[in-house]
Amino acid sequence: MTSHLPLLLLSILALTGCTVGPKPRVPAPESLGVPAHFQTSAAQPDTTNALVADWWLTFDDPVLSHLVEQALAANTNIDAAGARVRQARAALKSTRAGWWPTLDFGMSASRLMGVGAGAQVPDRTTYDAGFDARYELDLFGGQRRAVQASTADLAAVEANLHSTQLTVAAEVALNYVDARLAQRQLEIARANLAAQDETLQIVQWRTQAGLVGALDLEQARQLRAQTAATVPLREQALSSALNRLSVLTGSAPGTVDAVFERVTPIPMAAAAGISVPAEMLRRRPDVTAAERTLIAETARIGVREADLYPSLGLSGSLSGNSSNWGDLTNASFGSLAAGLTAPIFQGGRLRAAVEQQRAAAIQALAVYRDTVLVALEESENALVAISVTERRERELVVAEEAARNATVLARSQYQAGIIDFSNLLDAERSLLTTETSRATAHADRAAATVQLYKALGGGWENAPSPRSLTSTFP
Repeated sequence: MTSHLPLLLLSILALTGCTVGPKPRVPAPESLGVPAHFQTSAAQPDTTNALVADWWLTFDDPVLSHLVEQALAANTNIDAAGARVRQARAALKSTRAGWWPTLDFGMSASRLMGVGAGAQVPDRTTYDAGFDARYELDLFGGQRRAVQASTADLAAVEANLHSTQLTVAAEVALNYVDARLAQRQLEIARANLAAQDETLQIVQWRTQAGLVGALDLEQARQLRAQTAATVPLREQALSSALNRLSVLTGSAPGTVDAVFERVTPIPMAAAAGISVPAEMLRRRPDVTAAERTLIAETARIGVREADLYPSLGLSGSLSGNSSNWGDLTNASFGSLAAGLTAPIFQGGRLRAAVEQQRAAAIQALAVYRDTVLVALEESENALVAISVTERRERELVVAEEAARNATVLARSQYQAGIIDFSNLLDAERSLLTTETSRATAHADRAAATVQLYKALGGGWENAPSPRSLTSTFP
């Protein structure tokens, strides 16, 4: 009974070992000043959970939906984020391996041969084989804290993958809006250019008839050239947006050009109610990533503090030596040992490591708080942008109608000789500016809606798993 007492004591120590370091926790939203409702009370897009997950469908644009889904399946940044998840999963498995003993097996064979004709030693082959086992008891919870930190790291990396997915979906939608805006502005510029060509022809006739001077002709030519100069800029903006969409969908520039041959209006999502800030924070993956990082860094304090305390290790071996391979099991012997090590003097290195890790946890807490506040800021800004752009577009609709009517009246009155050319010039210039401004305001409202869905953390829930999670290399 006495011989089993040390083993019994070691078992009790292992089962009752404490876990050092602070318990990881995340501040409550109330302590961060999270409000119960958003400040903006204007009409907002429907952001119920069912719609936020696939928010691009609310725009009712098949081309947009196709591009977003293609990007979620083939985007290279998403693949890279998926590979990081794969790395984190492997790292967690490696950390969990510290809970188990290590077991090594070794085997060798040697040949002893007599030398010379009168050798008295006969030739002989000797076989050696053995097992070595080692195990360190987690007396103070350092290993438990390490697994806890690694688990939180994996959750943070997975949240970063989701953040990448929603960012890619939003970028596709924003560039899609830019492409449709460039197409609309091209239409506006070309339509105004055609009208100004007619005006220039009228001025030329009146100049030839001696009814007006050369000044009117030069002013008409100037306006026409200025309008024509905007066309290449709109074409460049369209090309840039299409190239960006191609890359976002994992393709070479020019791949998506064919689906834009048919010009369609800038899509717009319907307006309705919105979720509360607390729901938004639970859904946003960047907030989740910051939260899990805080937990991981806090858990690592325990890992560092465990290094300050003694460690208890067990080791054992089983080996055999024989000239006959079949007799190794009969010629084996084993040993079992326990060793206790404790840090005595490390020059302050271990305590400095603890303090360094505490500082890392403080930094992670600050990053978490900042992430929450930025999330609230982005949501509020998007809500305000929707309200402002909606009011602006509503006024520009009236302004565009008035500018178009004014241009028609000015052209007819100029032909009749009632007004001079400067009035017609101002009317045509104002029409071009107002039509362009209205198209831009409509695109800004659509972009603000996309930004709101992005701020609310939507777009990753139903995304497919990245190919990098299961693919082989190369």
